[in-house]
Amino acid sequence: MRGILALVFLLFAASAMAHDAPSGWSYDPYCCNGDGESGDCEMIPSRTVTIIPGGYRLTINPGDHHSVTREHIFTLPQKKAMHSPDGAYHLCLFPDENTPRCFYAPDMSE
Repeated sequence: MRGILALVFLLFAASAMAHDAPSGWSYDPYCCNGDGESGDCEMIPSRTVTIIPGGYRLTINPGDHHSVTREHIFTLPQKKAMHSPDGAYHLCLFPDENTPRCFYAPDMSE
């Protein structure tokens, strides 16, 4: 019984640390700390994403993500992109603005 209670507590705690995307789905707990105002994850404009051979190039400037204070260019492999349920791009930066932790993208066919 204690094992079940511990598991339930861990699942609840993990879900409490993540927050929801604007369209209502939840970012993975690994990807996001905080809430909708201060969390690591945020929807980013599609103009910031360029599809390149094997993945994506993200050009993120201040205003594209609340954590960003200067321009960043990230090259991310397609195999690391997570499925975006709402068809938009989302970026999670952690532990700082220099480190993309998770990137959500629509399917390439969308």
